Amino acid sequence: MRINYNVSAMLSNNALSTNDDLLSKSMERLSSGLKINHAKDNPAGLAMGKRMNAQLRGLSVAAGNASDGVSVVETADGALAGVSDILSRMKELTVKAATGSVTDDDREIIQEEIQQLKEEITAISKQTQFNGKSLLNGEFERKGYTNEKALKVSYYSDEVQEKVYTINSLTVKTETDADGKSAGNKTVDMANGISLGSGFPSDVKISGVKDQIVTLRGGDGFEMKLDLTNADATTYTAVEVDVTGIGAMRLQIGANEGQILEADIPAVSLRNMGMESLDVSTQEKASKGISQVDGAVEFINHVRSKLGSYQNRLESTAGSLESYQESMTAAYSRLMDVDMAEEMTKYTTYQVLTQAGTSMVAQANESPSKVLQLLQ
Repeated sequence: MRINYNVSAMLSNNALSTNDDLLSKSMERLSSGLKINHAKDNPAGLAMGKRMNAQLRGLSVAAGNASDGVSVVETADGALAGVSDILSRMKELTVKAATGSVTDDDREIIQEEIQQLKEEITAISKQTQFNGKSLLNGEFERKGYTNEKALKVSYYSDEVQEKVYTINSLTVKTETDADGKSAGNKTVDMANGISLGSGFPSDVKISGVKDQIVTLRGGDGFEMKLDLTNADATTYTAVEVDVTGIGAMRLQIGANEGQILEADIPAVSLRNMGMESLDVSTQEKASKGISQVDGAVEFINHVRSKLGSYQNRLESTAGSLESYQESMTAAYSRLMDVDMAEEMTKYTTYQVLTQAGTSMVAQANESPSKVLQLLQ
């Protein structure tokens, strides 16, 4: 028997220390509910878990962005529904003014109401906002530019590809009234017309010029509008039209870079609708006004259709994000959350071992005292 070194006590103490550490870790996992509490517990698992957590938080915000996008579209569409109602009333008035049973005095009264309705459309365009941002004034319309300062791109449809289009020649002239006097407005000299160059589909033609806006239209939804307001009565050659595709409202609808939806909301203006010059003061003008209102109705229906497609996509995206969040949350839980039943079993085992180890250390410390019996 040896008294200088109590090997039995040392062995028992080492086992007790090990079991006590395991018991402490088990208690930490049970109290936190996490399988991984420190980097040393599982370095690779911790890195994966933190990436998943960041992704989950990003997905939560992206889902909120998609919901905000739906609200933006609903706000714009609600305003356009009001514009549609106004156009319906204007159609009634123009048809009424175009009949021969009313006098010019009656038409003047009708014109006053039409003028008020036109002003209301302009007011709706300026006042429709979401979170302080105007929606219908062209702020979120995709932009295009030309190399001629006097020629402006006022609108192009989604079907117009993002590239540079070339107009070989465009002859602009000043409109004249029935007496041959200048009316001040610009139009296209249809005798010389327009010669389109590279980029344009072969079937694109001028579909009309209203309120100094020339519309180029082709198959498959191709439509481009050029503003001639500041143009001179001359022939422009080698005009380059740069369709940038930039300017739409960018909605971040995913947790990663590039996961965006661009909502293009055209300017709902009287000029883009072709109604700035709407006048029913005479029967002839009223007859022309009917087609102007029809064109405006077509324009508004096109914009509302586009907004409807955005809303459907955003709602679908929100649903997909919810499903994705569920899957990611389940994966994150499997990686980070502790199995309480399994851990409780381990905790009980470590607790028993610790109690047993404590008892053994106590007994091992009593062993050297037995040497006193040999010394009696």
